[in-house]
Amino acid sequence: MPRELEAKIKEIIQRTYNVKSFRLDVGGELDFKAGQFLSVTLKTEQELKRYLSISSSPTEKGYIEFTKKLTQSDFSRVLDSLKPQDSVKVQYPFGKFTLDEASTKIAFLSGGIGITPIRSICKYAVDKNMNTDIILIYSNSAFNDIAFREDFGLMQKQDPKLKVIHVLYEGRAGFECKIGRINKEIIKENIPDYLERKFYLCGPPGMVEAMKNILASELAVVSANIITENFQGY
Repeated sequence: MPRELEAKIKEIIQRTYNVKSFRLDVGGELDFKAGQFLSVTLKTEQELKRYLSISSSPTEKGYIEFTKKLTQSDFSRVLDSLKPQDSVKVQYPFGKFTLDEASTKIAFLSGGIGITPIRSICKYAVDKNMNTDIILIYSNSAFNDIAFREDFGLMQKQDPKLKVIHVLYEGRAGFECKIGRINKEIIKENIPDYLERKFYLCGPPGMVEAMKNILASELAVVSANIITENFQGY
């Protein structure tokens, strides 16, 4: 059963110009699986609630972290005003977008802030030194939109079984990436053994549907090997 509690903010990390991570002290054991999500309720004149992925791994002790792209919504404006030691109400864990530890080859296709549960899963796999061959294709509009860029760079150095390919609509001199959007050609080029892999998709709903269609219709990946996250946490 999900637990519900008031949690103090321990730390706030600016990930990009419009993305922040919030680390919460939830006390006791961190009872969640990498890739799951939580609800966050903010108290103002009325309660504001969103479902957001947990971006930290259970291996990172002492806090649970969620990461949010800050927009012009009421929720984002209140969240952006919070400081360390402020409290929020959380309930967790939810979701089945979790790692199948029996799979030795997996792939992630992600866009924008949809990277949050994937960051959790990859960090868990690296910290646990799992024998899992992981390829991540991560799409963003521009270099400055890439959340957790340094984190994934460090993870790749720590674990050679993790490979990250960045796809940008606008490239940047000196930064290795593919230009454009994730399509059949980019998947085939960077995941030549795609029929042997389980795919995890997370991003804006329109992107997830497009990726499902490419995998199923254009690349003949069986539906059992396509896992998606279905909450509207963007």
